[in-house]
Amino acid sequence: MKASQWIKFYTVLIIIVVAAFLAVHGFSMARDFNVSGSSFTLKSAKDSRFGIDIKGGAYMVFYPDETTVNLNSVTDAQLESSKQVIRNRLDGQALFDADITIDNVNKRIIVEIPATGDMTTFDAQTYIKLIGTTAQLTFREVDETKKDASGKYLPLDDKIILTGADITGATAQRNTTTGSWDVALDFTTEATAKFSEATGRLVGKPIAIFMDSQLISAPNVQDKITTTSASITMKNTDPKEAQDLAATIRSGSLPFKLVPKQVQSISPLLGQGALDVAVLAGLIALLGVIIFMILYYRFMGFVASICVIGLVSILLLCISWPGITLTLPGIAGIILTIGMSVDANVIIYERIREELRDGRTLLMAIQVGYKRGFTAILDGHVTTMISSAALFVFGSGAIKGFATTLFIGIVLSFVISIFFSRIIMQTFASLKPFKKIWMYGMKRRTVL
Repeated sequence: MKASQWIKFYTVLIIIVVAAFLAVHGFSMARDFNVSGSSFTLKSAKDSRFGIDIKGGAYMVFYPDETTVNLNSVTDAQLESSKQVIRNRLDGQALFDADITIDNVNKRIIVEIPATGDMTTFDAQTYIKLIGTTAQLTFREVDETKKDASGKYLPLDDKIILTGADITGATAQRNTTTGSWDVALDFTTEATAKFSEATGRLVGKPIAIFMDSQLISAPNVQDKITTTSASITMKNTDPKEAQDLAATIRSGSLPFKLVPKQVQSISPLLGQGALDVAVLAGLIALLGVIIFMILYYRFMGFVASICVIGLVSILLLCISWPGITLTLPGIAGIILTIGMSVDANVIIYERIREELRDGRTLLMAIQVGYKRGFTAILDGHVTTMISSAALFVFGSGAIKGFATTLFIGIVLSFVISIFFSRIIMQTFASLKPFKKIWMYGMKRRTVL
């Protein structure tokens, strides 16, 4: 057998063994440099970032306050602006794991906040008050010498130029001249004079936009603005950044506050119990699949088992290392991925058996089996990827967690089933002890 085949085999084997080790134990390396120390850490599966259904926290449903606004008059743009306000406020509290979903049909916003630290000190009412209060948007002069620890301008209460009430509109639009994205602003007639005076004094200097006390943007004034409209030129060509800023600015003039009509606390004990059950179900499914594959396909089933273990290990690392939130439906996606991977192997193995029955040699049967099974496996994986992508785009919350793990798992399943499995099979099949056909679930004879 060629040396290149052994190199491929050992590479695949090392990847699977290392992935399995890291998924279980993780890796941490500390380095001491006398003056200062540093460390390098790779998270294991148990260090994954878990969702609210596992970690515990609060589930809240907010509606516009009907004492100040007609619910039927609330627009999708206003709900999107409200979502941006909530996101900014929660980010300001370092709650980056919070999930915010808009229900445009029922005119409501669903907020899920995972518990931080000890659940006994987690107070949902604090966040209800934080979210429900109408945001205060301000355009302010800044003192360029006064910044916080992160280098952002501090809000000065005596330097307010405009408030959200002075803004009648904000939209993201493409600048056809520069190719960048701008945010177009419209002012009230009364605000035009104030903004004209301020921009005349501050040419070349920043005017900062704050949502409450959080800095949103600080564009420099390029010219004196005397009209009822202006534009903020973004620094890059990312349309989402411009759209988010426009939504944030629009939210400052929302005429309503949000009131909670449904608040549920999720106990971490309940979540941990559900996690334990889900993990146990996954282990039983994995063990059951391995036993069946080995009993029915014998050596080919053993190869499939190695590949499935590698698939699960690499998938868990792909979730834990980037910090993707793992939910209970996400675990279901992992279990479904195991089934898809095994199904791909079954298609290939049945093709190999057919070739062996037709009298082909073992190596030729393996080569033809993988070749003929490729199209069917590709079709099945692509259609599942399309479905999971649609769930991610149009779904929310737990559905996105399921779609994420399923999509990543399907991509890995295709690579491992087609390439890793083939390399292992061809390597062993070239060795004399593994040329006996009974090892592939057929009648006893040696394949030459």
